Amino acid sequence: MNKNFRDIRTPFYYYDTALLQATLDAVRCEISQYPDYHVHYALKANANPRLLQIIQQAGFGADCVSGGEVQAAIDAGFPADKVVYAGVGKSDREILTALKHDIFCFNVESIPELQVINELANKEGKVARVCLRINPDVEAHTHTHIITGMAENKFGIALHDMMHVVELANELPNISFEGLHFHIGSQITNMQDYVALCQRINEIQFMLNKQGIYPLVINVGGGLGIDYHAPEEHPIANFKAYFHVFEQHLHLRPEQSLHFELGRSIVAQCGSLITQVLYVKQTATKQFAIVDAGMTELIRPALYQAKHKIVNLTSRSDTQAKYDVVGPICESSDVFDKDVLLPFTQRGDILAIRSAGAYGEVMASTYNCRTLVTSYTDKEVVLS
Repeated sequence: MNKNFRDIRTPFYYYDTALLQATLDAVRCEISQYPDYHVHYALKANANPRLLQIIQQAGFGADCVSGGEVQAAIDAGFPADKVVYAGVGKSDREILTALKHDIFCFNVESIPELQVINELANKEGKVARVCLRINPDVEAHTHTHIITGMAENKFGIALHDMMHVVELANELPNISFEGLHFHIGSQITNMQDYVALCQRINEIQFMLNKQGIYPLVINVGGGLGIDYHAPEEHPIANFKAYFHVFEQHLHLRPEQSLHFELGRSIVAQCGSLITQVLYVKQTATKQFAIVDAGMTELIRPALYQAKHKIVNLTSRSDTQAKYDVVGPICESSDVFDKDVLLPFTQRGDILAIRSAGAYGEVMASTYNCRTLVTSYTDKEVVLS
Protein backbone atom coordinates (compact mmCIF):
# COMPACT_ATOMS: atom_id res chain seq x y z
CA MET A 1 0.00 0.00 0.00
CA ASN A 2 1.27 3.47 -0.88
CA LYS A 3 2.23 5.85 1.91
CA ASN A 4 1.62 9.58 1.86
CA PHE A 5 4.87 11.50 1.42
CA ARG A 6 4.11 13.48 4.59
CA ASP A 7 4.55 10.29 6.61
CA ILE A 8 8.08 9.59 5.37
CA ARG A 9 11.27 10.96 6.83
CA THR A 10 12.95 13.47 4.55
CA PRO A 11 15.05 13.82 2.56
CA PHE A 12 14.46 10.92 0.20
CA TYR A 13 14.59 10.13 -3.50
CA TYR A 14 11.34 9.48 -5.31
CA TYR A 15 11.20 7.56 -8.58
CA ASP A 16 8.23 7.59 -10.94
CA THR A 17 8.59 4.11 -12.43
CA ALA A 18 5.60 4.67 -14.70
CA LEU A 19 7.49 7.53 -16.36
CA LEU A 20 10.64 5.40 -16.51
CA GLN A 21 8.69 2.66 -18.29
CA ALA A 22 7.19 5.19 -20.71
CA THR A 23 10.69 6.49 -21.45
CA LEU A 24 12.01 3.00 -22.10
CA ASP A 25 9.04 2.32 -24.37
CA ALA A 26 9.83 5.51 -26.31
CA VAL A 27 13.43 4.40 -26.84
CA ARG A 28 12.36 0.91 -27.94
CA CYS A 29 9.80 2.38 -30.34
CA GLU A 30 12.45 4.51 -32.04
CA ILE A 31 15.17 1.88 -32.33
CA SER A 32 12.70 -0.74 -33.58
CA GLN A 33 13.06 0.98 -36.94
CA TYR A 34 16.78 0.26 -36.94
CA PRO A 35 17.53 -3.43 -36.29
CA ASP A 36 21.27 -2.83 -36.04
CA TYR A 37 20.92 -0.21 -33.27
CA HIS A 38 21.62 -1.31 -29.68
CA VAL A 39 21.20 0.71 -26.47
CA HIS A 40 23.30 0.13 -23.35
CA TYR A 41 22.04 1.92 -20.23
CA ALA A 42 24.83 3.94 -18.55
CA LEU A 43 24.85 2.79 -14.92
CA LYS A 44 26.85 5.83 -13.83
CA ALA A 45 23.64 7.86 -14.15
CA ASN A 46 21.80 5.84 -11.52
CA ALA A 47 22.54 2.35 -10.20
CA ASN A 48 19.48 1.99 -7.98
CA PRO A 49 18.75 -1.78 -8.09
CA ARG A 50 15.00 -1.31 -8.60
CA LEU A 51 15.57 0.93 -11.60
CA LEU A 52 18.20 -1.40 -13.02
CA GLN A 53 15.75 -4.29 -12.88
CA ILE A 54 13.13 -2.35 -14.85
CA ILE A 55 15.69 -1.26 -17.45
CA GLN A 56 17.13 -4.72 -18.01
CA GLN A 57 13.63 -6.21 -18.25
CA ALA A 58 13.04 -3.79 -21.13
CA GLY A 59 15.81 -5.55 -23.02
CA PHE A 60 18.59 -2.97 -22.82
CA GLY A 61 22.26 -3.65 -22.34
CA ALA A 62 24.54 -2.01 -19.77
CA ASP A 63 27.32 0.56 -20.10
CA CYS A 64 29.73 0.39 -17.15
CA VAL A 65 32.70 2.50 -16.07
CA SER A 66 33.97 0.42 -13.15
CA GLY A 67 34.25 -3.18 -12.06
CA GLY A 68 31.61 -2.45 -9.44
CA GLU A 69 29.20 -1.34 -12.14
CA VAL A 70 29.94 -4.45 -14.18
CA GLN A 71 29.05 -6.58 -11.16
CA ALA A 72 25.95 -4.47 -10.43
CA ALA A 73 24.78 -4.95 -14.01
CA ILE A 74 25.26 -8.71 -13.84
CA ASP A 75 23.54 -8.85 -10.43
CA ALA A 76 20.58 -6.92 -11.87
CA GLY A 77 20.18 -9.48 -14.64
CA PHE A 78 21.75 -7.70 -17.61
CA PRO A 79 23.10 -10.34 -20.02
CA ALA A 80 26.90 -10.32 -20.04
CA ASP A 81 26.89 -10.24 -23.83
CA LYS A 82 25.19 -6.83 -23.65
CA VAL A 83 27.65 -5.28 -21.17
CA VAL A 84 30.26 -2.78 -22.34
CA TYR A 85 32.99 -1.48 -20.04
CA ALA A 86 34.76 1.89 -20.46
CA GLY A 87 37.00 4.02 -18.25
CA VAL A 88 40.53 5.44 -18.40
CA GLY A 89 41.72 3.68 -15.23
CA LYS A 90 40.59 0.07 -15.17
CA SER A 91 42.40 -1.83 -12.41
CA ASP A 92 43.59 -5.42 -12.85
CA ARG A 93 40.90 -6.59 -10.45
CA GLU A 94 38.19 -4.80 -12.42
CA ILE A 95 39.44 -6.18 -15.73
CA LEU A 96 39.43 -9.70 -14.27
CA THR A 97 35.85 -9.22 -13.09
CA ALA A 98 34.79 -8.31 -16.62
CA LEU A 99 36.79 -11.18 -18.14
CA LYS A 100 35.22 -13.63 -15.71
CA HIS A 101 31.77 -12.65 -16.92
CA ASP A 102 32.74 -12.69 -20.62
CA ILE A 103 31.30 -9.24 -21.26
CA PHE A 104 30.53 -8.08 -24.77
CA CYS A 105 33.30 -5.51 -25.05
CA PHE A 106 35.97 -3.45 -23.31
CA ASN A 107 36.15 0.16 -24.53
CA VAL A 108 39.95 0.58 -24.40
CA GLU A 109 41.45 4.02 -23.89
CA SER A 110 45.23 3.59 -24.15
CA ILE A 111 48.02 1.31 -25.36
CA PRO A 112 49.06 0.34 -21.79
CA GLU A 113 45.49 -0.66 -21.00
CA LEU A 114 45.29 -2.74 -24.17
CA GLN A 115 48.50 -4.55 -23.23
CA VAL A 116 47.33 -5.23 -19.66
CA ILE A 117 43.98 -6.63 -20.87
CA ASN A 118 45.88 -8.89 -23.28
CA GLU A 119 48.15 -10.17 -20.48
CA LEU A 120 45.30 -10.81 -18.06
CA ALA A 121 43.18 -12.47 -20.75
CA ASN A 122 46.13 -14.73 -21.56
CA LYS A 123 46.43 -15.79 -17.91
CA GLU A 124 42.70 -16.53 -17.81
CA GLY A 125 42.76 -18.42 -21.09
CA LYS A 126 40.36 -15.97 -22.70
CA VAL A 127 40.19 -13.63 -25.67
CA ALA A 128 38.96 -10.16 -24.76
CA ARG A 129 36.74 -8.34 -27.23
CA VAL A 130 37.68 -4.65 -27.44
CA CYS A 131 36.58 -1.44 -29.08
CA LEU A 132 39.13 1.34 -29.18
CA ARG A 133 37.84 4.57 -27.68
CA ILE A 134 38.97 7.27 -30.07
CA ASN A 135 39.07 10.91 -28.99
CA PRO A 136 37.44 12.53 -32.04
CA ASP A 137 38.38 16.12 -31.10
CA VAL A 138 34.76 17.17 -31.56
CA GLU A 139 33.38 19.92 -29.35
CA ALA A 140 30.12 19.42 -27.46
CA HIS A 141 28.30 22.58 -26.45
CA THR A 142 27.73 21.73 -22.81
CA HIS A 143 29.32 22.41 -19.41
CA THR A 144 33.12 22.30 -19.49
CA HIS A 145 33.21 19.62 -16.76
CA ILE A 146 31.24 17.15 -18.87
CA ILE A 147 32.94 17.58 -22.24
CA THR A 148 34.85 14.38 -23.05
CA GLY A 149 35.67 14.43 -26.76
CA MET A 150 38.21 17.26 -27.12
CA ALA A 151 41.93 16.70 -27.67
CA GLU A 152 42.79 18.12 -24.25
CA ASN A 153 40.45 15.72 -22.40
CA LYS A 154 41.83 12.66 -20.61
CA PHE A 155 39.55 10.27 -22.45
CA GLY A 156 40.34 8.11 -25.43
CA ILE A 157 43.12 7.52 -27.93
CA ALA A 158 44.35 10.49 -29.94
CA LEU A 159 43.44 10.48 -33.62
CA HIS A 160 47.07 10.57 -34.72
CA ASP A 161 47.76 7.39 -32.70
CA MET A 162 44.69 5.49 -33.88
CA MET A 163 46.18 3.52 -36.77
CA HIS A 164 49.11 2.31 -34.67
CA VAL A 165 46.79 1.17 -31.86
CA VAL A 166 44.45 -0.63 -34.29
CA GLU A 167 47.44 -2.49 -35.74
CA LEU A 168 48.63 -3.41 -32.23
CA ALA A 169 45.15 -4.66 -31.25
CA ASN A 170 45.11 -6.92 -34.29
CA GLU A 171 48.55 -8.33 -33.39
CA LEU A 172 47.88 -9.17 -29.73
CA PRO A 173 46.92 -12.86 -29.40
CA ASN A 174 44.34 -12.47 -26.62
CA ILE A 175 42.60 -9.42 -28.08
CA SER A 176 39.77 -9.43 -30.59
CA PHE A 177 39.45 -6.00 -32.19
CA GLU A 178 35.72 -5.39 -32.67
CA GLY A 179 35.41 -1.72 -33.50
CA LEU A 180 35.50 1.89 -32.38
CA HIS A 181 34.01 3.79 -29.46
CA PHE A 182 33.35 7.52 -29.14
CA HIS A 183 31.89 9.83 -26.51
CA ILE A 184 31.89 13.62 -26.78
CA GLY A 185 30.10 14.76 -23.62
CA SER A 186 26.92 14.86 -21.59
CA GLN A 187 23.70 16.92 -21.43
CA ILE A 188 23.92 17.63 -25.15
CA THR A 189 20.80 19.24 -26.61
CA ASN A 190 22.28 20.65 -29.83
CA MET A 191 21.88 17.91 -32.43
CA GLN A 192 24.56 19.57 -34.57
CA ASP A 193 27.13 18.26 -32.08
CA TYR A 194 26.11 14.73 -33.06
CA VAL A 195 26.17 15.66 -36.74
CA ALA A 196 29.78 16.75 -36.27
CA LEU A 197 30.55 13.44 -34.53
CA CYS A 198 29.01 11.49 -37.42
CA GLN A 199 31.08 13.42 -39.92
CA ARG A 200 34.27 12.69 -37.98
CA ILE A 201 33.43 8.98 -37.73
CA ASN A 202 32.78 8.90 -41.48
CA GLU A 203 36.25 10.36 -42.06
CA ILE A 204 37.84 7.83 -39.72
CA GLN A 205 36.04 4.88 -41.31
CA PHE A 206 37.10 5.98 -44.79
CA MET A 207 40.72 6.16 -43.62
CA LEU A 208 40.56 2.72 -41.98
CA ASN A 209 38.84 1.10 -44.95
CA LYS A 210 41.59 2.34 -47.24
CA GLN A 211 43.98 0.33 -45.06
CA GLY A 212 41.80 -2.77 -45.30
CA ILE A 213 40.41 -2.38 -41.76
CA TYR A 214 36.66 -2.88 -41.35
CA PRO A 215 35.34 -2.49 -37.77
CA LEU A 216 32.16 -4.43 -37.01
CA VAL A 217 31.06 -2.26 -34.08
CA ILE A 218 30.60 1.50 -33.93
CA ASN A 219 29.73 2.87 -30.48
CA VAL A 220 28.80 6.56 -30.39
CA GLY A 221 28.41 6.85 -26.62
CA GLY A 222 25.49 8.80 -25.22
CA GLY A 223 25.14 12.26 -23.74
CA LEU A 224 21.63 13.16 -24.90
CA GLY A 225 20.31 15.97 -22.70
CA ILE A 226 16.97 16.58 -21.03
CA ASP A 227 14.86 19.64 -20.19
CA TYR A 228 15.74 20.60 -16.62
CA HIS A 229 13.74 23.83 -16.81
CA ALA A 230 10.36 22.40 -17.83
CA PRO A 231 10.25 18.70 -16.86
CA GLU A 232 6.45 18.59 -16.89
CA GLU A 233 6.29 19.82 -20.50
CA HIS A 234 9.10 17.54 -21.69
CA PRO A 235 9.18 14.45 -19.47
CA ILE A 236 10.71 12.30 -22.23
CA ALA A 237 13.81 13.31 -24.19
CA ASN A 238 13.69 13.76 -27.95
CA PHE A 239 14.84 10.27 -28.88
CA LYS A 240 13.30 10.55 -32.33
CA ALA A 241 15.56 13.46 -33.31
CA TYR A 242 18.56 11.84 -31.63
CA PHE A 243 18.42 8.52 -33.47
CA HIS A 244 17.42 10.25 -36.71
CA VAL A 245 20.69 12.21 -36.70
CA PHE A 246 22.71 9.01 -36.80
CA GLU A 247 20.44 7.40 -39.38
CA GLN A 248 20.84 10.43 -41.64
CA HIS A 249 24.49 11.36 -41.14
CA LEU A 250 26.45 8.26 -40.12
CA HIS A 251 27.50 6.04 -43.01
CA LEU A 252 27.34 2.56 -41.54
CA ARG A 253 28.58 -0.42 -43.50
CA PRO A 254 26.04 -3.24 -44.07
CA GLU A 255 27.77 -5.56 -41.59
CA GLN A 256 28.12 -3.00 -38.82
CA SER A 257 26.09 -2.57 -35.62
CA LEU A 258 25.64 0.81 -33.96
CA HIS A 259 25.70 1.09 -30.17
CA PHE A 260 24.51 3.86 -27.85
CA GLU A 261 25.17 4.49 -24.16
CA LEU A 262 22.21 6.46 -22.82
CA GLY A 263 21.93 7.27 -19.13
CA ARG A 264 20.65 10.70 -18.14
CA SER A 265 17.98 10.78 -20.84
CA ILE A 266 16.53 7.52 -19.54
CA VAL A 267 16.38 8.13 -15.78
CA ALA A 268 16.75 11.85 -15.04
CA GLN A 269 13.13 12.93 -15.36
CA CYS A 270 11.70 10.03 -13.36
CA GLY A 271 13.53 11.07 -10.18
CA SER A 272 12.94 13.83 -7.64
CA LEU A 273 14.69 14.69 -4.39
CA ILE A 274 12.07 15.33 -1.72
CA THR A 275 13.12 17.64 1.10
CA GLN A 276 11.54 19.52 4.00
CA VAL A 277 11.98 23.19 4.86
CA LEU A 278 13.70 23.52 8.23
CA TYR A 279 13.76 27.29 8.49
CA VAL A 280 12.98 30.39 6.49
CA LYS A 281 15.63 32.98 7.21
CA GLN A 282 15.34 36.64 6.27
CA THR A 283 18.44 38.81 5.91
CA ALA A 284 18.87 42.38 4.74
CA THR A 285 19.12 41.27 1.11
CA LYS A 286 17.96 37.67 0.91
CA GLN A 287 15.27 35.24 1.99
CA PHE A 288 16.61 31.73 2.49
CA ALA A 289 14.58 28.53 2.50
CA ILE A 290 16.88 26.18 4.44
CA VAL A 291 16.03 22.56 3.70
CA ASP A 292 17.15 19.22 5.15
CA ALA A 293 18.67 17.98 1.86
CA GLY A 294 22.03 19.25 0.76
CA MET A 295 24.87 18.79 -1.67
CA THR A 296 25.40 15.41 -0.02
CA GLU A 297 22.17 14.26 -1.67
CA LEU A 298 22.40 16.24 -4.93
CA ILE A 299 25.82 17.65 -5.78
CA ARG A 300 25.08 18.76 -9.34
CA PRO A 301 24.25 22.42 -8.52
CA ALA A 302 27.49 22.79 -6.53
CA LEU A 303 29.61 20.82 -8.99
CA TYR A 304 28.22 21.89 -12.36
CA GLN A 305 26.18 25.00 -11.49
CA ALA A 306 23.26 22.86 -12.63
CA LYS A 307 19.69 24.15 -12.44
CA HIS A 308 16.83 21.96 -11.25
CA LYS A 309 13.21 23.03 -11.10
CA ILE A 310 12.05 23.31 -7.48
CA VAL A 311 8.39 22.85 -6.55
CA ASN A 312 6.62 23.42 -3.21
CA LEU A 313 4.33 20.41 -2.82
CA THR A 314 2.46 21.59 0.25
CA SER A 315 1.96 25.36 0.09
CA ARG A 316 -1.51 26.41 -1.02
CA SER A 317 -0.76 30.13 -0.93
CA ASP A 318 -1.48 32.39 -3.89
CA THR A 319 1.31 34.71 -2.76
CA GLN A 320 4.73 34.16 -4.29
CA ALA A 321 8.17 35.23 -3.17
CA LYS A 322 11.80 34.65 -4.10
CA TYR A 323 13.93 32.31 -2.02
CA ASP A 324 17.47 31.05 -2.10
CA VAL A 325 16.94 27.32 -1.54
CA VAL A 326 19.95 26.09 0.43
CA GLY A 327 21.01 23.01 2.36
CA PRO A 328 22.51 22.45 5.82
CA ILE A 329 26.02 21.46 4.71
CA CYS A 330 28.88 23.56 6.05
CA GLU A 331 29.88 24.84 2.62
CA SER A 332 28.94 28.08 0.88
CA SER A 333 28.38 26.10 -2.33
CA ASP A 334 25.55 24.11 -0.71
CA VAL A 335 22.93 25.99 -2.70
CA PHE A 336 20.26 24.35 -4.87
CA ASP A 337 19.22 27.59 -6.54
CA LYS A 338 18.97 31.33 -5.97
CA ASP A 339 16.00 33.66 -6.33
CA VAL A 340 13.58 30.81 -6.88
CA LEU A 341 10.00 32.01 -7.23
CA LEU A 342 7.85 29.83 -4.95
CA PRO A 343 4.46 30.11 -3.27
CA PHE A 344 4.73 31.46 0.30
CA THR A 345 7.00 28.92 1.96
CA GLN A 346 7.38 28.17 5.64
CA ARG A 347 8.89 25.67 8.06
CA GLY A 348 7.55 22.18 7.43
CA ASP A 349 6.76 22.65 3.76
CA ILE A 350 7.85 19.84 1.44
CA LEU A 351 9.80 20.72 -1.70
CA ALA A 352 10.52 18.54 -4.71
CA ILE A 353 13.75 19.11 -6.59
CA ARG A 354 12.90 17.76 -10.01
CA SER A 355 14.90 15.93 -12.69
CA ALA A 356 17.15 14.36 -10.06
CA GLY A 357 17.05 10.80 -11.33
CA ALA A 358 20.48 11.08 -12.95
CA TYR A 359 23.64 11.88 -11.00
CA GLY A 360 21.68 12.40 -7.80
CA GLU A 361 21.47 9.33 -5.59
CA VAL A 362 24.46 7.71 -7.30
CA MET A 363 26.74 10.64 -6.39
CA ALA A 364 25.50 11.03 -2.81
CA SER A 365 28.04 11.18 0.01
CA THR A 366 28.28 11.04 3.80
CA TYR A 367 30.12 14.37 4.12
CA ASN A 368 29.46 16.02 7.52
CA CYS A 369 28.78 12.45 8.76
CA ARG A 370 25.37 12.50 7.15
CA THR A 371 23.46 9.29 6.53
CA LEU A 372 22.82 8.19 2.97
CA VAL A 373 19.13 8.72 2.28
CA THR A 374 16.74 6.07 1.09
CA SER A 375 14.56 5.95 -2.02
CA TYR A 376 10.95 5.14 -2.79
CA THR A 377 8.98 4.54 -5.98
CA ASP A 378 5.53 5.57 -7.08
CA LYS A 379 4.37 2.12 -5.98
CA GLU A 380 5.34 2.99 -2.40
CA VAL A 381 4.68 6.72 -2.04
CA VAL A 382 1.93 9.05 -3.22
CA LEU A 383 3.23 12.54 -4.07
CA SER A 384 -0.11 14.34 -4.06
